[in-house]
Amino acid sequence: MPRSLDGLVLAPVTDQAPGQVGTRTRFTYHERDGVIWADYAGGDVVRGHLVGTREGDRLDFRYVQLKHDGSTSAGHCVSTVVELPDGRVRLDETWAWESQEGSGTSVVEQVTAQTTD
Repeated sequence: MPRSLDGLVLAPVTDQAPGQVGTRTRFTYHERDGVIWADYAGGDVVRGHLVGTREGDRLDFRYVQLKHDGSTSAGHCVSTVVELPDGRVRLDETWAWESQEGSGTSVVEQVTAQTTD
């Protein structure tokens, strides 16, 4: 099983649709005994939260977020945890909104001091 996500900060590799998470969004993950959760913010997102479970390299979680325009939205995501050759973690994600139309895929990767320079 890939290493724990506890305490890791991850960011999207590319921007999603306008008004959604993007490369300026940062997710701070926590993990304990198969339970995962994260807080996120940045870009168009004022504050977001996700909570779910981890079984091996598979995450299954729900998310909810507040955007700068005052709107809220929620959805479901299933992710696969991948350890990159440089030791960082990547999540390959498949998501779908539950509060509005839309679904897709995305990739978030661990941010380190070297990757933020």
